[in-house]
Amino acid sequence: MLARLRRVPFAAQVLLALVVGVVLGLVAREIGPVSDGSPNWLTSTLQTIGSSFVALLKALVPPLIVTAVIVSIANLKQVSNAARLAGQTLLWFGITALIAVGIGIGLGLLTEPGRNSSVAASSAREVGTTGGWWDFLTGLVPGNILGLQASASDDGSIGLSFNVLQLIVISIAIGVAVLKVGEPAEPFLGFVRSALAIVQKVLWWVILLAPIGTVGLIGNAVASYGWNSLGSLGVFAGAVYAGLALVLFVVYPVLLKAHGLSPLRWFAGAWPAIQLAFVSRSSIGTLPVTERVTEQNLGVPRSYASFAVPLGATTKMDGCAAIYPALAAIFVAQFFGVDLGVTDYLLIALVSVIGSAATAGVTGAVVMLTLTLSTLGLPLAGVGLLLAIDPILDMGRTAVNVAGQALVPTIVAKREGILDLERYNSTSTGLPLVKAEETGGVDTDLRQPVSA
Repeated sequence: MLARLRRVPFAAQVLLALVVGVVLGLVAREIGPVSDGSPNWLTSTLQTIGSSFVALLKALVPPLIVTAVIVSIANLKQVSNAARLAGQTLLWFGITALIAVGIGIGLGLLTEPGRNSSVAASSAREVGTTGGWWDFLTGLVPGNILGLQASASDDGSIGLSFNVLQLIVISIAIGVAVLKVGEPAEPFLGFVRSALAIVQKVLWWVILLAPIGTVGLIGNAVASYGWNSLGSLGVFAGAVYAGLALVLFVVYPVLLKAHGLSPLRWFAGAWPAIQLAFVSRSSIGTLPVTERVTEQNLGVPRSYASFAVPLGATTKMDGCAAIYPALAAIFVAQFFGVDLGVTDYLLIALVSVIGSAATAGVTGAVVMLTLTLSTLGLPLAGVGLLLAIDPILDMGRTAVNVAGQALVPTIVAKREGILDLERYNSTSTGLPLVKAEETGGVDTDLRQPVSA
């Protein structure tokens, strides 16, 4: 039985899991909550499975970022145009974000979601978490060598989490120091490379659990939120998903085609990361898979991918930081009867293009939205109007975020002549991915997993 399951393509396993998750979620929703209002056993089980899978992915993010960035920086001594690559990456982050926010503004003006909704004004309420430019500046400065930060919960407990932006800053500093030290740093660099190979192996074991995690994640989403809450905000939700679809299935393919790359082959290579992002709703949790497919399916050199993808995971958010805040700002303005002028729309574009970096230390669409609303002088209470359907929208937003994080390194690598076209073109246009092989001791075939 297990042998037969292993012969099923990995992407097909995840798609099947998605269907099973929806079915179980509908069953759990039909059962309803228990007498005291808490989730029933099936909902709790789905929630535990999904959250455990995302927790495993996130647990691997810190060691992956630290080891991968240090190794990639050290490898830059073999790359003659490292500064140019970094500049091109940031430039294309901005170009694609500008296109995305333009689509968001256009759809907002066309659909008028704030005037075509039945959401109650009583839903408007302030949110506790807000974004600001100061958060970005303070977020750049590491509080400790591990990039740890503490936060207090409502029950008084203290939780620890990793600030990914600070981890990248620390890793870049160590990588540059390795370059400067030279020969004496070789033993340390050898240790870090070995650690990277080990982390990637463990990551592969976690990735094999993706079908199980998908059942839990999508099942819990359906059971917890359903689709009833979409009714009052149907126009807004439709406009958001229309914008996401335009960016993912029109803008990105056009950019790929303009650079002489097959969009079908790009989707075949990047789909595992996009698919996982949709169900997990976490760019950071998907980061290990995004880096993996960008490097091994799309042919982006490891020395560049291990720098560009983690950077994109904190600053490249075409869904959360471009389309969504543009549409949401227009929605809030229309709902409260505030007229926006040309200057306001230009401000929306400006904040969307560079604002995701300002919220990198405290990532999230709500944070980005509060930054946009405060810049425009719109009521922050308007954020509360959209919270009811935020989890449903977040699935599509995160998928587009991750797609963009894989797209830009691919385009830049092609423009700079360092893309492995043979590997890129060898990706099947059906289910992913490249043929099985050993790279640094890590199995790379997600299409048909092999024994680890």
